[in-house]
Amino acid sequence: MSAPGGPAVERRVRDAYARLAEVDRPEVWIALRPQEEVLAEARGVDPALPLAGVLVAVKDNIDVAGLPTTAGAPSFSYEPAADATAVARLRAAGALVLGKTNLDQFATGLVGTRSPHGAVRNAFAPERISGGSSSGSAVAVALGVVDVALGTDTAGSGRVPAALQGIVGVKPTRGLVPTTGVVPACRSLDCVSVFARELGLARRTAELLEGPDGLDPLARTGAQPPAPAAAPRVAVPTAEHLTGLADGWAQAFAAVVARLRASGAEVVEVDVAPLLQAASLLYGGAFVAERTAAVGEHVAAHPELVGTGLDPVVAAIVRGGEAFSAVDVFRDQQRLAELGAAGRAALAGTDALLTPTTTWHPTLAQVAADPVGANARMGRYTNFANLLDMASLAVPAGPVGGLPFGVMLTGPAFSDRVLAQLARRLAEPEVELFVVGAHLSGQPLNHELVAAGATRVGPARTAAQYRLFALDTVPPKPGLVRSTDGESISGEVWRLPAAGFGAFAAAVPQPLSIGAAVLEDGRTVRSFLAEPLGVRGAEDVTAHGSWPAALAARAARTEQAVAASAR
Repeated sequence: MSAPGGPAVERRVRDAYARLAEVDRPEVWIALRPQEEVLAEARGVDPALPLAGVLVAVKDNIDVAGLPTTAGAPSFSYEPAADATAVARLRAAGALVLGKTNLDQFATGLVGTRSPHGAVRNAFAPERISGGSSSGSAVAVALGVVDVALGTDTAGSGRVPAALQGIVGVKPTRGLVPTTGVVPACRSLDCVSVFARELGLARRTAELLEGPDGLDPLARTGAQPPAPAAAPRVAVPTAEHLTGLADGWAQAFAAVVARLRASGAEVVEVDVAPLLQAASLLYGGAFVAERTAAVGEHVAAHPELVGTGLDPVVAAIVRGGEAFSAVDVFRDQQRLAELGAAGRAALAGTDALLTPTTTWHPTLAQVAADPVGANARMGRYTNFANLLDMASLAVPAGPVGGLPFGVMLTGPAFSDRVLAQLARRLAEPEVELFVVGAHLSGQPLNHELVAAGATRVGPARTAAQYRLFALDTVPPKPGLVRSTDGESISGEVWRLPAAGFGAFAAAVPQPLSIGAAVLEDGRTVRSFLAEPLGVRGAEDVTAHGSWPAALAARAARTEQAVAASAR
């Protein structure tokens, strides 16, 4: 997306707060800034800045001046004196922070349910998990409230929720983005991560965060490897390490591999067993003691809060590190070094490893029934990356069964830009579609867009060239018709994979069709349109400016008529 400036920034802020009310997902947020405060800040944004007017959500283990940092634990709350380095760099680039988002407490988990503020439900399937620990940040982006969100990633928290929401998740090389102002989970492994709906915006944002700040002793820079050749060499796991995936995911992954081959890449199967064994050390060995070092004293000091303000699963994990000795740590470090060497040997001569991002998408009930086991399944392909000092990038790969499916590219330290270049080869052609009626967010046919793999880009208006009519259909739908005496009509732009769009467009019933509409900003996009003959005799609702407003007016008239008949 291009960065807006001037009044467009204020409009984007107002649209975001309207969207907040519309989606009604209070569990996504721990703290929100007042709208007028953000608007006042928006008026001072220099439109020449690289992220001017980009709206941002921040995971609540990252400091934002003026808002408390809780890490998902009210008892841990403190008032930061300054922004975290990553937040300060976003603001310096013109971005506007809306608020702090919910998370798996102390960034411990990959499910998004371990919080006293409630489980963060999936953006498109509320009975399923959002993925964690950066749950609120990912959902805020997927729902179209914000453009970008900051998360953190130790075991996969910047990638798993991206996959389950159908968005992009960037996990930079360890230390590339300073973690100054971030509550540690595992201090030596933590990364600040970035979510966005578009790869370009996600990478542009991540690059603006890079570079030592003189405060984080683990921050670093490194030489980026050269761009991959015209025929890059990409590793994929052998069949034995792609078992146990959710229904349809193995076939979806095979389709991504085929698309990669068709782009000119060479695909080679490798034995990733050493990487998966390394992944098991993160929670199954002495490395968990680093979580104890981070917040173990706080958990130990508040046993009375376990089960209320402190999540019992998180508390058990954090205190579990107390069982390990220094000898255990050194033994596991040696084992990790051996597995890392074997993993690097397996990947030698390749530019990256391509895997599914995670293995399944459980329901909230499934995680509640087996919180530890369900979580363990989520991190099969993510847990090893930070342990072995690798960069990683999660990208959507189309819907499976009406839900998002995602894949991940992982490569050596400082291969961040290479991964982004490879990810562009995986992207399916996409189509933007303007909708004004029953497919809007919250309307009865919106699920059809979601099932086609669509993601919401944001609100939009037509040029003042259209009229809107109420059609006699079930469910009620409007018809948009171009007219010489037209007005501007409000709606939404959604982005669909080309394949999903084709199937979706083929099912559009008469008198509606898919044509082209001119938007207020001059763009021409695909849109629902009605045949002029099909709206003869239909009520003209143009004056209301939008279909939801027309429905509200109709409901008010009905209510008044019922009240009058009762008198």
